Amino acid sequence: MQIWAQLNPSEQAELLSRPALSDSQALSDTVADIIQQVKDQGDKALLAFTERFDGAKLKSLRFSDASLSSFASEIKPEVKWAIDQAYANIKAFHQAQYPKDVLVETTPGVVCELKHAPLASVGLYIPGGTAPLPSTVLMLGATAQVAGCARKVLCTPPNKDGQIAVEIRYAANLCGIDEIYLVGGAQAIAALALGTESITKVDKIFGPGNSYVTEAKQQVSRIAAGPAIDMPAGPSEVLVIADAQANPVFVASDLLSQAEHGTDSQAVLISDSSDLIAAVKQQVSLQLATLSRKDIAEKAIQHSRYILTESLEQAYEVSNAYAPEHLIIQIENARDSLDKLTNAGSIFVGQWSPESAGDYASGTNHVLPTYGYARNYSSLGLADFMRRYTVQELSYQGLQNIGNAIMDLADAEGLDAHRQAVKLRLETEGEGS
Repeated sequence: MQIWAQLNPSEQAELLSRPALSDSQALSDTVADIIQQVKDQGDKALLAFTERFDGAKLKSLRFSDASLSSFASEIKPEVKWAIDQAYANIKAFHQAQYPKDVLVETTPGVVCELKHAPLASVGLYIPGGTAPLPSTVLMLGATAQVAGCARKVLCTPPNKDGQIAVEIRYAANLCGIDEIYLVGGAQAIAALALGTESITKVDKIFGPGNSYVTEAKQQVSRIAAGPAIDMPAGPSEVLVIADAQANPVFVASDLLSQAEHGTDSQAVLISDSSDLIAAVKQQVSLQLATLSRKDIAEKAIQHSRYILTESLEQAYEVSNAYAPEHLIIQIENARDSLDKLTNAGSIFVGQWSPESAGDYASGTNHVLPTYGYARNYSSLGLADFMRRYTVQELSYQGLQNIGNAIMDLADAEGLDAHRQAVKLRLETEGEGS
């Protein structure tokens, strides 16, 4: 346990630092090489990487339509029900986010509009690893579906038999995704960005992944006329603010639910009660022993932080400085603190709001900014799958009304052609309308 008030600024900064990322230059070079191979060799490179990294020797990258719909007899009824429930909630929450177009006559005869349209083609990356992630399919797929994206492309690594989990197939089917490719890692990101013989490139790439996927997304986003990406990302994290009245069993379970994501995940507890911190640490040890992913969670807990503050106000300041991906508030009158918490990807208010709810089925999106990016990036939402653009329409009278302002500003900036484009029109009397 660290006492915040006893630390100097550099010690405070060190306490809030994230687990170190891999050797950035070596990682960058490896990913750049993978992207170049995909650019040069297309499908051949993807098939070779899939065999090398996933142990699957494929004849085709595209998952067959027949396999996509063959889940009826495979999926457990309770899992199907859970996916259906989560899908309904995610869809409802994101439908409520649909933006309204704006039309304003700024000056008589000058009409300005703000319009919205779905992105035409989106790439949805679903990690493989130690567990299937149908929840991420829902978070990305349902949102793209609500936005109206015409083409939704899903990439996910196969198992050694060249298959993907039935839960992922079912979730994809719900979201109207019928274009699935059996490829993962940085090579999948490269294919979505550059295109290959089998995979047509997309306009924007979404989804979490390991350090190679994250680096690949950053690199392809810098390609001229390349794709946009949803957000930068790092290892997953949670911060819990708890007071003396908080239930240490609940607090510990929230810290561990984050820790089991991966060995580089980070869990932070901030409290103004040393007794609560001690009780939570004891509960973490007890609950850790019961987890099927104990080895992973145990390593992640090594990155955990227990911070004692002088007050809850100070706890809010520490949380804002850390800018967590997930922020859980387990204090009395928790909702009253929301206005004081400015930097977080998603906030879970009160003891009955575990992070697990947002990860799966409450309806909010679980694709969130990590590694401190919550200071300047937002949680994923419907707007990320859309683009906004403006329209302006001027009548002859409208152009007359603002013409002098346009020409005077053009003169001030030394742009003669801009001035002339207005002047020539205004001199054409009787032809305007």
